[in-house]
Amino acid sequence: MESQPSALPPSAPRAVLFDAYGTLFDVYSVALLAEQLFPGQGQRLAVLWRDKQIEYTRLVTTCNDGAHYRPFWDLTRAALVFAIKSIATKDLSTLGNGQFDAQVDQLMNQYRHLSAFPENRDVLTALKARGVVTGILSNGDPAMLGIALRSSGLDGLLDHVISVDPVRRYKTHPDAYALGPKATGVKAAQTVFVSANAWDALAATWYGFRTLWVNRNGQPFEELGTPPTRTGTGLRDVLAFFPD
Repeated sequence: MESQPSALPPSAPRAVLFDAYGTLFDVYSVALLAEQLFPGQGQRLAVLWRDKQIEYTRLVTTCNDGAHYRPFWDLTRAALVFAIKSIATKDLSTLGNGQFDAQVDQLMNQYRHLSAFPENRDVLTALKARGVVTGILSNGDPAMLGIALRSSGLDGLLDHVISVDPVRRYKTHPDAYALGPKATGVKAAQTVFVSANAWDALAATWYGFRTLWVNRNGQPFEELGTPPTRTGTGLRDVLAFFPD
């Protein structure tokens, strides 16, 4: 007979929502291909690409009340083109438009299939065994998230896959975070939001979630006076919210 998940105590959180890009999927795993295409510039390109991508989400969310919203895939491509033009000017002078477009397409295809962090499956399985509602709450548009989950073998391990696309507001806008409780039926105060992005963990804390900041690289947290509920070094640290 299959064992049933144990009942959670009344004070325990009831749901966990994960950020996707940077938390479940390694956004810097594109650096290997970037290095092959632009020798000596791969890591720098990956970092600038990510920084510009997040900058664009904030720009289109805050300007003109979101009138300039574009799907995350479009912003990701625009950020990549900017990053390549910024760091590879000498290489660009020798490229035709066709070759440039081909390199952009290669890197964008790689972004569809980002490497997943190795502990993902074990953590999601453990949460399921504890009877915890799980989901992704991500800036990524639905098609991107679907491909990433299938590519990483995580498809079917989460109860909810929530994209901000329906509200046309990116995190850190509160309308984006509000999608989580709306989808799960679990109040923000009873939900743990997990992110490896400090800005995301901070805004989620301000929204009212319990939060875990996954600080994989030993960085300082944001200096704005509000710490996350907990800080860890990997996804397994979320299990501390749900002791056996």
